[in-house]
Amino acid sequence: MFAKLLNLISLWALPFILIVVLTMGLVKKVPLYEEFTEGAKDGFRVAVRIIPYLVAIIVGVSMLRASGAIDMLAHVMAPVLNKFNVPADTLPLMIVRSLSGSGALGIFSDIASNLGPDSYATKLAAVMVGSSETTFYVLAVYFGAVGISKIRYALIVGLLADLIGIIAAISVCNLMFA
Repeated sequence: MFAKLLNLISLWALPFILIVVLTMGLVKKVPLYEEFTEGAKDGFRVAVRIIPYLVAIIVGVSMLRASGAIDMLAHVMAPVLNKFNVPADTLPLMIVRSLSGSGALGIFSDIASNLGPDSYATKLAAVMVGSSETTFYVLAVYFGAVGISKIRYALIVGLLADLIGIIAAISVCNLMFA
């Protein structure tokens, strides 16, 4: 019963929000189409401004993966990782996740297809993807969109949060799956 109610709410939440916003706009006599097109123009301007940041991230991740540096580091770190019950296959994910969501999903997909969906490494990788953020992407896109060039402590805090998320993922997976 409760699951059906949640299903119904999730099904109608977005249409309800759209109807409320449009109705409020009509009641307040806001020119909806003009405001929508103005917002679309602003969105396009932001997209053009952040392209250099996105290209830099994509090139960096591609260089790391193509050079084999990430795989070499995973091989070197394997003995240390094994002490904490962390498969070496997940190290590339830990490194790339802060840089690129699509790169991290590509690595996750490789882990799942090579080791199987029920392997400990795949489960750990799935939890890591869900408990960390694409810090550099977020900083590049959102800070670039509003014109902030000095990231100050945001990078340190973001990377620290990613590290805590990875440690929490390892701890939880060790308790639940190991």
